[in-house]
Amino acid sequence: MNWFQKSLRRRIFFTMIVLILGASILIAGVTIYQYKQEAKQLRSEKLIRKENAIRDHIAHILMQTTYEVKTDNIPFIFKDEIHKIRDIHDVDLSLYSLDGELLTSSLITFFKDSTETDMKPKLLKELKSGKDKRLVRSFKKEGESYRSSYTYIVDQYFKPIAILNLPLIKDTGFIERKLNEFLQLLAEAYLLMLLIASVLAYFLSRSITQSLAAISRRIDETRLEKRNEKIDTKNTSLEIQPIISAYNKMIDELEDSAARLAQSEREEAWREMARQVAHEIKNPLTPMRLSIQSFERNFDPDDPKAKEKLREYAQSLINQIDTLSSIAGAFSDFAKMPVQKNEDINLTETARLAIDIFNDDNLHFSADDEAITIKFDRTQMIRVITNLVKNAQQATSNEEEPEIYITIQSAGNEIALTVADNGTGIAEEDQQKIFEPKFSTKSKGMGLGLGMVKNIVENYGGNISFESELNKGTKFIINLPKN
Repeated sequence: MNWFQKSLRRRIFFTMIVLILGASILIAGVTIYQYKQEAKQLRSEKLIRKENAIRDHIAHILMQTTYEVKTDNIPFIFKDEIHKIRDIHDVDLSLYSLDGELLTSSLITFFKDSTETDMKPKLLKELKSGKDKRLVRSFKKEGESYRSSYTYIVDQYFKPIAILNLPLIKDTGFIERKLNEFLQLLAEAYLLMLLIASVLAYFLSRSITQSLAAISRRIDETRLEKRNEKIDTKNTSLEIQPIISAYNKMIDELEDSAARLAQSEREEAWREMARQVAHEIKNPLTPMRLSIQSFERNFDPDDPKAKEKLREYAQSLINQIDTLSSIAGAFSDFAKMPVQKNEDINLTETARLAIDIFNDDNLHFSADDEAITIKFDRTQMIRVITNLVKNAQQATSNEEEPEIYITIQSAGNEIALTVADNGTGIAEEDQQKIFEPKFSTKSKGMGLGLGMVKNIVENYGGNISFESELNKGTKFIINLPKN
């Protein structure tokens, strides 16, 4: 099943339970087998002890008898003694001739309904051919189980004169009762052990997988852009410690890589910006050089239009100097942001103040409330709105009916400030790079405005996004938290 295959904890738990059950069943089986073997051996030893005691008793009777000790006199010698032997030893017995003919027996009622009072030829043959001249057989009679032993009786000269048969009833009920009692006790002990083992297996599997789960959670939470905490190895097992050590080492390497990457990105960004600034500065310097060279070659102080030409030349230089100044200002605005202030400002009032600077009838402003208060720097908020409106004006400069909409909406715990236009829009291939500091779609400027806006907004816990469709317009959305 998938739930079993995917869970290491379940596999450990159920494997331990199966092992315990298997071991319990195996031990119970071995115990039952051993118990039965010992019971069988005890019965055999009991039969041998009875047999030896009765043989000794018979030998004593044969030494005391006045009859001649031979097979024919056995019925006379044991006529009364056979019952005494039975009463003393609490076991029935029978005596057969060497040919298997019944001579006498204490089992008078045992054989009264049977025609097979003599020994069977097969038993007699097995007894004679046996190495120790002794034979034990099991049989049933009238529902009772017997273990019957056959052995020779000898005279004082160790000459066989008769065959002794002891039909002992097996006490299987007692043995089975004792075995059942033992198995019940064993089952109770195993049940208790299984319950204890289940609890131990649960906590052991939980302990083993807990560290792995912690490592898994930490790996899921690992991020390149934030500081990642290491895992403590004090309370973990020796097997898990190498994994945790490897994870902690990876965190150190990740932080080093992130630091190097951030440093490299910053250096590359500044290099790109420096190249862009150098390029932008060179653009006005070239016409300035050409203007000075041309003025030097062609200026004639006696020319009636000398003053007019000098004024045109000065105006050209002033225009180029203004361009250089705007480039330097844009770079300064982006690279050296003013110190951030956290002050309560009325966003509606601040937005109106920023829009009024433009004095443009194509600007349309609306707000949900005249008093929407947020934590922000008033000057930086004006800079944000000004940059977005300037971009919108440039995007709609070629439109016959340009329209720019600035709206402020309040929803839940956020304020949404949007600046939308019906201008040229942003090409799809440029949308991924629109907030990069060095990127610009305009012929003039360095592309620092939107990068600066993004930095300001994010410093105050907000975010900026946009929606754009080519030749239909663009909408920038700034989301800021409420006070």
